[in-house]
Amino acid sequence: MAEHRSRQPTLRQLGYFLELVERQHFGRAAEACFVSQSAFSNAIQELEATLGRQLVDRTNRRVTITATGQEIAVQARLCLRDVEALVEMARRDDEPLTGRLRLGVIPTIAPFMLPPLLPELRRRFDKLQLLLVEGQTLEVHERLLRGDLDAILIALPFELAHVEVLPLFREGFRLACRSDTTLVDPENYRFNRLNAESVMLLEDGHCLRDHAMAACRVRNTDTVNRFAATSILTLIEMVDADLGVTFLPEMAEGSALLRQTRVKTFPLKERGYREIALLWRSASGRGEEFRMLGEFLAGFADRKNRRRSATL
Repeated sequence: MAEHRSRQPTLRQLGYFLELVERQHFGRAAEACFVSQSAFSNAIQELEATLGRQLVDRTNRRVTITATGQEIAVQARLCLRDVEALVEMARRDDEPLTGRLRLGVIPTIAPFMLPPLLPELRRRFDKLQLLLVEGQTLEVHERLLRGDLDAILIALPFELAHVEVLPLFREGFRLACRSDTTLVDPENYRFNRLNAESVMLLEDGHCLRDHAMAACRVRNTDTVNRFAATSILTLIEMVDADLGVTFLPEMAEGSALLRQTRVKTFPLKERGYREIALLWRSASGRGEEFRMLGEFLAGFADRKNRRRSATL
């Protein structure tokens, strides 16, 4: 008993264990850590031996994290986050926006903003190694707090705790429908002239659903189709099939997702907005670096918006 107390868990063991908690499967967790399953299993067994506690119940078909294991996982996340903060502190005087940056982006921003943004970002910050993770707001926020991500790009309003919020720009919405649709008259569109179930939206969990309904003043829920899209691509495909109309953010105009469709967008007379923001952990030592990134993103969006306005 005294022997295992004299030893300390390694960061590698803690990282493997957190991956197992996340994946609930030895094979998938080992694959995510880029090691063999036998090496991964040995590391977990060594961690249990070091702590003198069983962290995982193993059966042929499933993995169950014990109650003690769940408590250890919470502390392990804090330990790894503190180590990351230490590394960030040591790098604070280095050239900003160099090295690895893990950025979470919601799926109603990623396909529209990232394709034209990334080439400019690479030219401006050629030493930056950007790792992109796409996920819904709550998912990327959780991963940010766990330390899996360094910053996240999301749409507001959305209440999130323990983060610094840097608003970047406001973005309006446009009515999107098939060019030959008879569901609405897009040139003379009014919010109160919607047919029953004529509006297609994303499913619950996507902030764009709530933002579009609020910004575009869709108050009569009877106009919203009960069939909700699971992704922005699916939503556009359903509008292209003339199954309904929808509301898309202005950054979708001219994007690759619309280019090969018959979907056309129209301005709304009563303009509503969502706000795009960059967020990072409150305790992060890279705040100034992220503010620099936010300034670049806001400038990029402004230039793109002026080019778009000139062509509409």
